[in-house]
Amino acid sequence: MIDIGGRRLHLLTEGSGRPVVVLESGIAASSLNWTMLQKLAAGLTTVVSYDRAGFGWSDAPAHGCTAADAARDLAALLERAELAGPFVLAGHSFGGLIVRLFQEQYPERVAGMVLVDPITRSEWRHPNAQRRGMLARGVRLSRRGALLARAGVVGLTLRALLGGSRAIPKLIARASAGRGAGVMERLTGEVRKMPAELWPAIAAHWSEARCFRAMADALENLPLSVTQIEEGRPLDAIPLVVLSASTATPAARREHAADARLSTRGEHTVVPHAGHWIQLDDPQAVADAIARVVAMVRADRC
Repeated sequence: MIDIGGRRLHLLTEGSGRPVVVLESGIAASSLNWTMLQKLAAGLTTVVSYDRAGFGWSDAPAHGCTAADAARDLAALLERAELAGPFVLAGHSFGGLIVRLFQEQYPERVAGMVLVDPITRSEWRHPNAQRRGMLARGVRLSRRGALLARAGVVGLTLRALLGGSRAIPKLIARASAGRGAGVMERLTGEVRKMPAELWPAIAAHWSEARCFRAMADALENLPLSVTQIEEGRPLDAIPLVVLSASTATPAARREHAADARLSTRGEHTVVPHAGHWIQLDDPQAVADAIARVVAMVRADRC
């Protein structure tokens, strides 16, 4: 637990060597989401994962957070943890936006990047009515989840789902969460892709209201967060790999390919048979991408 100035963020370090690889999670995920990938990549170099404010083991933020706020928190965390840069940053989904903003704010501290099915910024910069509705529903469900977490309902439901029960969670969901039942089951489906020994910790995290409040805040600030990046800003010759899920939309793939072209050493790859959570569906593909970027960074130092 690292104090970054009145708040503590949770940091997990594995492996040894340089450059240090920093793993940045998606919009409502924690360091646990990187467990399989971190173990793979730690055989290559030092790899760190962490929990953004409000998620996992980290303290809640003092105020609402945008992606730029998260990038500044990350900078403070790496400094307080006395980790030597420049870093290779790997970000999944919303985490890809944070990685890009970190590189904009602290270019001298970034040696390379891996973007894992990064969020499609063009879809959220000026969201249409459908996407505004999706965000509004997500915020409502998150706030409802905070209330249910305080009442102990979320923990009971998640433990039952992860234990294989269907009847009890459905009864609870209908009585308390309404349409949130489907969201809970989808969340559980992604959790089941992770090692079973992590399930109790994940259920414990989402049994706390602060995680739901942090998720509501991140969703509410999403349209603002995607405007914080300087679109089209050249990345020169920074080693960069952008991975798209096989399920990514044509618009997402086009944006991912355009982002890769911002660097003269950028590459764009579609990962076959992988959904949005590529690090869960095919952790080796992400580990291989990190290895390619690390190799380029080390070659640059020779």
